[in-house]
Parts: sequence; C-alpha cells; structure tokens
Amino acid sequence: MKWLRALRDLFACVGCVPRRMCRGGRGRVSSSVLPCAVSLLLQRLQDKEGDRAQVYCELESVLCKEVSCPPCGVVNRLLAELSQDLMAAQGVAENVKRAVSNVLVALAQSHFSLVMVELQGLLKAVGEFKEFVLITLSRLFSTYALQCIPFVWLTLASLCSVVSQVRSGRILRFACAVAKQCLEGIKVHLSSGKQRPWPATEKEQIYENLYQFFCSVVRNCQDCKEEDKQSVLGAVTAMMSVLLEEKLHREHIWEQLLWLTHQYQEVQDTSGLTKRLIVFLEALKGVQPGIPKDKFLAITSAVFYQLSDDTKQHSEADSTELTHCILLQAQLHPEEVVLFLQSQLGDEREARCVAALGLLGALARSDEPAMTEKLPQVVEAAQRLCKDPRIQVRKALLHFIKDLLSVDAQNCSAWDVVGHIFSEFSRTTRRRHSVLPAAGDLSAQEAREEGALQELCMNILGSLDVSVRGMTKLLWPQLMLYVGPAQYTGMLIPVSRCIQALAEGEGMAECEIEELDPHFLSSLFQGSLLTPQTLLVRLLVVAGSPFAGSELQAAALLLMQNLHSKIHGAVGAMWAAEIPLLLQCLQGTDESFTDSAEWEHRLLKFLRASLETMEDEAWTKRLSCELSHWLDRSPSSSGEKSFLYKALGTALGACKDVLHVQEQLLQHLEETNTERSSEVQEMISLLSHAAESNFHLVLDTLTVFVSRMCKDQNAMISKHKKMELDSTRAHAKCSALILAHGSLALCASKEHLARLEVDIVDNILLLYSCSCQDLQNKLALVQSITDFCSAFQAVGDSGCFNTSLKHTLLKILIGLLQEYYFDIYVSPVPLKVVLALEQLSQVKPSLESKDMLRLLNLCWKNIVTHPSAEMMLKIRKSQRAAQYLQLLQTSVKALGRLLAVLLEIEPTGGFFQNIIYVLLNSMTSDNMWERKRALQVCFQLLAILEELQRGHTCEHFGFLVGLLAPLTCDPMPTSRQLAASCLSSLLRIQAKATNSVMEMGDIGSLCVGLNSCSTISQLQASSKIARMVCRIFPLEDTIDFVMAIRKTLQQATGTRLRATGKWLITFLQMHGKDICQDVPHILYILRCSVSMQQSVFEPFLCHAVAILMRCHTEVTIYEFRLLEPAESETWRRIRAFYLQECS
Repeated sequence: MKWLRALRDLFACVGCVPRRMCRGGRGRVSSSVLPCAVSLLLQRLQDKEGDRAQVYCELESVLCKEVSCPPCGVVNRLLAELSQDLMAAQGVAENVKRAVSNVLVALAQSHFSLVMVELQGLLKAVGEFKEFVLITLSRLFSTYALQCIPFVWLTLASLCSVVSQVRSGRILRFACAVAKQCLEGIKVHLSSGKQRPWPATEKEQIYENLYQFFCSVVRNCQDCKEEDKQSVLGAVTAMMSVLLEEKLHREHIWEQLLWLTHQYQEVQDTSGLTKRLIVFLEALKGVQPGIPKDKFLAITSAVFYQLSDDTKQHSEADSTELTHCILLQAQLHPEEVVLFLQSQLGDEREARCVAALGLLGALARSDEPAMTEKLPQVVEAAQRLCKDPRIQVRKALLHFIKDLLSVDAQNCSAWDVVGHIFSEFSRTTRRRHSVLPAAGDLSAQEAREEGALQELCMNILGSLDVSVRGMTKLLWPQLMLYVGPAQYTGMLIPVSRCIQALAEGEGMAECEIEELDPHFLSSLFQGSLLTPQTLLVRLLVVAGSPFAGSELQAAALLLMQNLHSKIHGAVGAMWAAEIPLLLQCLQGTDESFTDSAEWEHRLLKFLRASLETMEDEAWTKRLSCELSHWLDRSPSSSGEKSFLYKALGTALGACKDVLHVQEQLLQHLEETNTERSSEVQEMISLLSHAAESNFHLVLDTLTVFVSRMCKDQNAMISKHKKMELDSTRAHAKCSALILAHGSLALCASKEHLARLEVDIVDNILLLYSCSCQDLQNKLALVQSITDFCSAFQAVGDSGCFNTSLKHTLLKILIGLLQEYYFDIYVSPVPLKVVLALEQLSQVKPSLESKDMLRLLNLCWKNIVTHPSAEMMLKIRKSQRAAQYLQLLQTSVKALGRLLAVLLEIEPTGGFFQNIIYVLLNSMTSDNMWERKRALQVCFQLLAILEELQRGHTCEHFGFLVGLLAPLTCDPMPTSRQLAASCLSSLLRIQAKATNSVMEMGDIGSLCVGLNSCSTISQLQASSKIARMVCRIFPLEDTIDFVMAIRKTLQQATGTRLRATGKWLITFLQMHGKDICQDVPHILYILRCSVSMQQSVFEPFLCHAVAILMRCHTEVTIYEFRLLEPAESETWRRIRAFYLQECS
C-alpha cells in the first residue's frame, strides 16, 4: 500500500512510531506510569461515565495546560476512543463530535504526527461520515501550518479520494476548506525563510495531486447548494492560482476549459457542462495569468453558439446559465466580448442576432466600464437593425432599448430610441389591421406576436425611470410629438405616466427646458405641429371614447392636468379641482356615475366650464375650427365622430361671435349627408349642444337654412326649386331638419317659450308641407311633435298654448292613425303617434270628450284590434318576427300610458266607460292575440288607477270581473296570468274604496295552477280564484257581472266557456240567497244564452236555475215557466239538478 509506505517514511523523519492500526479491543489502561489526568479522563470515557461532551471539554483543557506529554500508549488508546466517536454514524451528538475535534487539535500540540496519521487513516476508511474529520484537518492546517507541510501531497490525494467517493456538497465544501488551508500553509512555509529546497519529485507530486483534486472538485461542484458554493469557489480560485504558476498544469487547465466547451457538440443535456464552466470562469476572476485570447474567443464562441442554437430547446434555467457564462467572460475580457457580440449583430441567422442583442442589453445593465466606453458604438450597430422585418429581432431590439434606458439615457442621443419605440408600436398596429390582398391576413400566431410587441412597447415606455441620467432631456418635450397622432393612441397610458413623473420630479422645470432648442419648442407648441387646441381635442377625444377603456381615458385626463400650462394658462386651478372628480367616475368610486352616456355628459360639461373659465374668444374660435378639422379627417365609421360633433356644439355654444357660429353651423348643415341616419343624429347633437348656451342664434341659423329650402307656404314654388325638393336627398334633408327642430325644442328654457310656438312649430309644419310626406318624414314629424310637446310642458305655462295650433297637430296625428290602420304589417307610425298623443294630451287646454273618444277608438283599432289572427301567424313566420313582436309590445305599453293620461285629465267616469266598452269587444274576441293585448292594456290601466284611487273604477267592478273570469282559462298562458293579475288589482282597488280588509289568500299563488297544461288544473285554479273574488263581491254589481258573462257566452268556446259556467255557479252558490230582486233578470239572460251554446252551456244553465229554485222557489218557477214549457227537456234537467242540490 502506497500510503502506508509514505507514512513510514514520514515517521522516520519525525522520529515517532505509530500505534498499531488494529483497534479491535479497547482494554483498560495498564501502564507502569503513574495515573495522570488524561488517563483518568480516558477511563471515564471508556466507562461511559458522565456527559461525554463535558469530559471531552475537560480533556481539552488538560491537554492545553499540561507541560508534560501523556505517554504514547495513553495517546494511542485516546485516539482510538476519539476516532470511534468522530466516525460514528449515529448515537453521537454533534456537540460531542465538535468536542472530539477540539481535543484532537489540542493533542496535536504534543503528538502532532500521531494525530495527523490518525486523521489520514480516517479519511481512507470506508464510510460517509467524514465531515468532522475534514473540519479537524482544516483546523490542523490552519493552526500548525509549518508542521503540516510534509503531509500536503498525501492530504491532497486523500481529499481527491473522499470527493470521488462521497458526492455531497457539504463534504465537498469541507474538503475544499482543507485544500485551501493546505495552500495557505505552503504560502506560510515559503514566506518563513526557513524552507529547504523542495524536492522536484515531491513538488511534482503536490502539483499532480492538487490538479487531480481540482478536477474532482470541478466535476462534482455543479450540484452544490448556494451556501456551499461560495466556499468551493474560493478553494477552486486558490487552487487555480497555484496551478497557473506551473506551465504544464496551466495548459492542462486551458485544455480542460476547451474540452468542456467542445462537449456542447457531443452531449444532449448540457446543463452540467455549463455549471462546471461557470465554476471555472468565476474562479478565473482575479487570477493571473489570464486565459489566452485565442482560447478565450474559442470559449466565448462556443457558449454563444450554444445559446443561440435555435435547433435546441433550451429551458429558461439553461438560457440563464449560458447568459451568465457570457457575462462572466465579459468580466475577464470585456472589450473582446463586446466586440464579438457587436460582430454578431450583422449575422443573417435570426437567433444569433437576437442572442447578441440580449447579451448586449444584459452587459449594459451590468454597468461594466468597458461596456460604458463601447456603448455609443454598440448603439450605432443596433440602430442598423431598426428596419429589420424579423419579428424576433424587433422584439430583441426593443428589449435592448429597455436595458439601455434603464442605466444610461445620455448615450442614446445619437439614436432616437423613444421614436423607435413609437415607430414600432405604429408598425405593429398597421400590420395587425392590414387588409391588403397582396399581404394577406396575419396568421393567429403572427397576430399574437404583433400584439405582444405592442404590449412590450407600452411596458418599456411605462417603466422608464425619469431619474436616470439624461432621461429628462431624452423625453421632454419629444414625447409631445406622439400625443397628437391617432396611431399612437394606445401609447397614451405610458406617455401619461412619463409626463406625470417628469412633472412631479420637476423634469419640465424651466431650468432644464432652457437647455433645449428654442426653435424646436416654439414650433412644437405654437406652430401647426401641436397647437394647444390640437392637444386638447386629442385628449378630449380619447377621454370621451367609449371604446378606449377606463385606463386609457384616465391617462388622457392626467395628461390634460399635467400639461394644463401648455393648453391655457387660466385653467390650472379649475382642472386641478375637476379632473380628480372625473377620475373618480372612471375608477367607480362615484356612485352617481352610471354609464357611458353619463360619462360623456360630464366630460362635455367639463369642456363647457373650461371654456367659460378661459373667457378667451379667440382661443374658443380656434378650438371650434380644430374640432371641425378633426371631423373632416375622421372616418364615418369612427366611434369618436359622435363625440366630436357634441364637443363642437359645446364650443360653438360658448362662442359669442355670431358670424363665426352661423358660418360653422351652416357649413355642417350643408355638408351633412342626411341619407345616412348616423350623420343626421350627429348633426342634431351638434345643434342641440350649441343651443344649450346659444339657443336664439342656433334657431335663427336653422330658420335661415330652412328659408333657403322652402319658400313661404302661400308663395309659389319655382320649377327649379320643385325639382330640387323632389330629389331623395332633399326629402331626407327635410326629415333631418324636422327632427333637428324637435331636438332644439328640448333645449329651450322658459325665456324661449314664445319661439317654441312661433318659430319651431312653424318651421316644422313648413318643412313637412315641402316634403314628399313619405314614411321617413311622417316619423320625423311625429317625433318632433313629441319633443316639442315634452319641451313645452317642461318650461312653459300650459294654459298659454295656442288652441288652434294644438288642434292642427291633433288633426295631423289622427290623420296618420287613420292612414295606417289598414297597413299589412306592423308599422312604427301608430306607436310614434301614440307617444306624441301622450305628450300632446298633457298640454292644456285639455282635449274635448269627442276628441278623446275618437283617439281611443283609433288607437285601439291600430294597436289592440290590429293585427288580426291571420296576420299574426304571418308575422310569426316572417324573418323580422322578433322586431314586429317587440314593436307590438312597445305599442301596447304606450297605449296604456296614453289612456292613463286621458283618464287623469278627464274629471268624470265617462271616458272610463268608453274604455270598458272597447275592452268588452276585445276581451271576448275570437282572436287570442287581441285578447292578450287587451289584457295588457287593462292590467296597465288598473295598476295606474290603483295608485290614483279613482272611485269610478269600482262602479264597473262586476262587469270587469265578468270579462276577466273566462280569461283565467284562456288558451294562452300569458293571458291567463294577466287575467289573474287584473283580478288581483281589482280586489285591492275594491278593498281601498270600501275601506275593507280583504280576507283572502294570495291570487299569485294560484297562478301556478293556471300555468299548467292540464285544463282540469286550470279550471280548479280558476274556481279557487272565483271563490276569493266572490267573498267581497258587491251585490249591486250582480247584473253587470251576468251581462258580461252573457257577452262571453256569445263568443267563447271550450275551456273559456266552461270557466264562465263555473264562475257563475260559484257566484250563485255563495250569493244566491241575497239576490232575490235580480232573479227575473238573471233567468232571462240565462235562458237567452241557452240557444247560443246549447250543448256546452245547458248543464251550467240547469245547475244555475236549480240553485235559484232552492233559494227562491216560487219566483224562479214562475219566471222560468214564462220562458220555457214545463214538459221540456230543460225542465227535466233542472229538476234533476234541484234534487241533487237539495240532497
């Protein structure tokens, strides 16, 4: 064994004989030497007396203090005890092992060779628990450096064996600590001046063992934890500094490095190689001589090509480690690495170009001095890639700019990097919205990549640190160049953040602005490039866009606030107070904020208040011109155009220059394409918003425009004018102007009341007379009448309205109702007319009774009676079925509101009697759709009358119950529910009128039975409702109830007829004894009804007569014999029912 022979040679040198290696027995001390303290303590250890850690501490103290050395025999036995505890796998606490280590270090003071030999043996022993052996060795080399010199080469060989056997980061750390102490000991030995010339063979052996240990450490250090890695790297650095002094091993290290890089081409999983390479490179920092340039470039190239190899799928961790390798090389030779990466920017392979940009960005962040010096050249080289179409290169270039701007913006002056960010954003926008056939649509993957580039542009600008050197000069005022153009709308969010940061950091202070080019500033803020009006319009459009999103809208408002001095000097304080309130609306903290329309209203109100605060007529005129220019440039499909019209109207409303306002309004009236409904609405919104502050001027302008189109009604129309008016566009313009006058009326205040009647209505009628009076113009006329009447009610004294004018309008509306009654399909005209009549009816003087009756009949025919059952079937099969049905539903609701208005203004119950009459005809109709519409109107009226508490409703209680009763079993489920709801309302009205408390269940709970598809369940539920109603039925309404039932008997069939009979029987069973005076009339009505529905109703007739006979025998028999022969079949059935009742 080589190492035993070496030990014998060492002992020969130091004059000491080792104990036998066999440790088989541990007998008691039997020496002739007097017992000493060491022997006593050893005996305690062998007898396992007391705390072993405490005994070891006492032993350490003794060994440190005794002058005489313990005998070798005692030492040998003590070493055996110490070794057993030091290498124990379990059962020995860590503090005991630490105490053992302390004893060994103390014992080495007198028996160094024995202790060293024991530790060397322990290193060679089999087992993994060598942590404290290595700790003790490290302490020996630290404490007894010169005495350890003969054991250096042997220790290194043992350490190499330990590292190869035990693959543990912790063991590796302690082994490296020992090696480092060995090397420190050599330095101490060489610096002491007492060293003898080192034998060449021994020196060569030390270098060889050190190199082998170095290679073992590098191979096994890749899995070290972070707490172990630093110690390992320190040892590797120390070993490398020694090995590089010797030429042969220096070449071995370089070869080892090159071999590692060549392995990238040989193995699949290269993560281990990269980790070992990182250890080498980190160890090379500060070590001389450095790596030769050719080998360094070979390593750099290998690592870079591995990183940029797009045929290999690198994990994120692998890419990070390879990048770390390049950065470590840059710390060793920064200039060479920068030049190499710069040369890769021109590579045609996309992956290499991308990797080079990423690494240059990382180097820029690292703030390497060499990189700082080379930064201008690197920026110039990167700038050449601006036009590169490859998407990954574009992305990498943006990341490079981000890295560059994070550390030093001053070196970007030669290249407008901010401009490139905006250009790239615009470029991606164009590509994503490109519809050119030659280019073709982007694939889904390309669209996602372009979208990611847009997000990256926004993130870069939004994350800029304005405190970075040169950033203020780079951003301000160049950022303002990108506020105006529409293609940069999405970038307003980061632009707003940057400008806010500059404002808060006083980045826009005058002292810094003075350093900028004054000609540029003047041309920017005062020239046509970005005027204050342009800036305000741009930000208002974004803030008002419903498609922009709250974040973008908030960014526009913040830009307004931070740039207020560039817009107008008078708005600073007002905006500082108002803009935060607007921001609260966007953030949802303002509970009164509801929707986009409310937001638009608040924004326009803010604009109006701003213009009033400025009190600058010239500025306001320029703003209106700028808004007009924006309108001209905005496409028709643009969502911002509607807001621009309203903003222009607001600006013209604030303007006091009459000629300017008229010129602007007339221009837009002329240019509006009235054949497009969207443009008509935009033109109307322009006029309405201008009229809010300039009502008379806007109305005068409209009157001038109308006079150009139409001459006075009584004047002759020229041939040329006639041809012009006959054109489609002219009729569309008439329609638009009619609507505009109605909207203008809604803007009127009480001071404008006189002009409502004189000018607005006259203009409306004039325009209508000049039009072709087609559907479009009729709808416009009706809508304008509705708006006019609504406006008149809101601002005027209703008593002063012109009576003849009201009759004229009423006549027009009635004429339209008559015209559209026989329309094939559902028309919107009746609905619009009913809405207009609702408003017109509320304007005093009130309508006459004959007019109200005429309106009732016409509206009822148009909306309830029409369409017929056959037409409803056609409607439900048509493509526009949903639209027609919705129109019908809306019309029915409008009719209900109109009738409610007429009931309110009619002081007597006469009009309600008329309503009952039309309800009778519709509720007993064969058309189930008509019955449903009649029930909807009835339910709406009863709900309103329930609130009004009008007494005349109860006068018709019995009649209404008789009409509603059969409909609780109508074929349509909706009609059944409506009938039950109407009955419930009637009961509540009756209870309030009579000051009585309803002792009844909930009719609503019975609606479940009415929903059933089973006719039996429907009849059962209907009967329960009948009992509830009859409990509070006023007996004076008995004849009305029976008369209404008779009307049903004339029309009803099936389940409705059976429900009628059940309600009649229920009523007679509950109240038959109390209606003696009504019996003759009831019998007459019932007998007349038999011939109508002989087969179905006759059983109910017989049952009813039987009930009356039981209650009023003589009267019933006498009266019925007058109507029916005594021997008839009817009498036979009556007698049968009578016997059944009496039994």
